[in-house]
Amino acid sequence: MDPVVIAVIAVALAIIVGWMLWQRQRTSHLHTQYGREYDRTVDELGRFRAQRELSGRERRVSQLQLSALTREQRDRFAARWREIQAQFVDDPEGALMQGDRLVEDVIDARGYPISDFDTRIADLSVHHARIVPDYRSVREIARRHREGDATTEDLRQALVHFRTVFEDLLEDREHVGERVVDRVVEREDVVARAPRRTEPLPHPDERRI
Repeated sequence: MDPVVIAVIAVALAIIVGWMLWQRQRTSHLHTQYGREYDRTVDELGRFRAQRELSGRERRVSQLQLSALTREQRDRFAARWREIQAQFVDDPEGALMQGDRLVEDVIDARGYPISDFDTRIADLSVHHARIVPDYRSVREIARRHREGDATTEDLRQALVHFRTVFEDLLEDREHVGERVVDRVVEREDVVARAPRRTEPLPHPDERRI
């Protein structure tokens, strides 16, 4: 065989092997970075389109001026969260509205744009992928509540999801990987147990929410 042909074939094979290795590394990175969000996006878009989408999220978020919360900010947000938990006992709907506002305020303080929900989820998924399912669950429960199809227990679960989102956003994953910053509140204070009391919350048929 002509040496030139052999050289061309060798170069082509090297390019193919290199591309396959790069693709494998890219897949591994994105799967590690996004976890369940990677699987969801692949199911929705297909592998190649999903990987382009997720890589695009990383590029977009890398242009944002993100910052960690100051100690004062975290103290203030934690105090608001405790108030929301206490409010849930007598006003579940109002507490969830306040929880939604609190999460948005934390997102804004971190430097993320407060845009439409899908874009907000996409941005947060780059460094806070673990909270994306919880945040989506809150939105689904809110939709069902507007349609009159959510129970008091559903609303309590929404508060638990909000707690997960809130907790994770206090952590500066953007700059220090998965290192957790000092908690401003012990977990016992953040876990959505405030609504618990000796008797169960009334059934929705017994009290308007």
